[in-house]
Amino acid sequence: ASSHHWLLAWTGLELNMLSILVIIMKPKHPRTAEAAIKYFLTQTIASTMMLFSSTINAIQTGQWDISMMTDKYACTMLLLAMTMKIGAAPIYFWLPEVMQGTTMLTALIIATWQKIAPISILFMTCNHLPPKIMMTIGILST
Repeated sequence: ASSHHWLLAWTGLELNMLSILVIIMKPKHPRTAEAAIKYFLTQTIASTMMLFSSTINAIQTGQWDISMMTDKYACTMLLLAMTMKIGAAPIYFWLPEVMQGTTMLTALIIATWQKIAPISILFMTCNHLPPKIMMTIGILST
């Protein structure tokens, strides 16, 4: 997610998500299949929200640059999408069930490595994100 173009950042997040699905599914067990499906569906919904918010912002500003995130509705939608991707409160409903259905090493990867890209996108756009919602998410996540 070190790209400054929305499409490349989105592509990086999708490749990241698809690669962890293989790791989740490695042990052949019904619980891992359920965890992989839950992970896939929630990450896909969050990715769709991110793509939609970047499209709204591009229509409003004419720019596909991450640093040009100025539309307040697009910023709010992006914040919610990234919150869902990292599993922060209040949109963490999927995280405990996915963690429970995976191995310890896979859960560790999901809890750490998989959050780096969405958090870096949040850092790249933090000057434009709504501070009240960010504060609420931060307080609820502690």
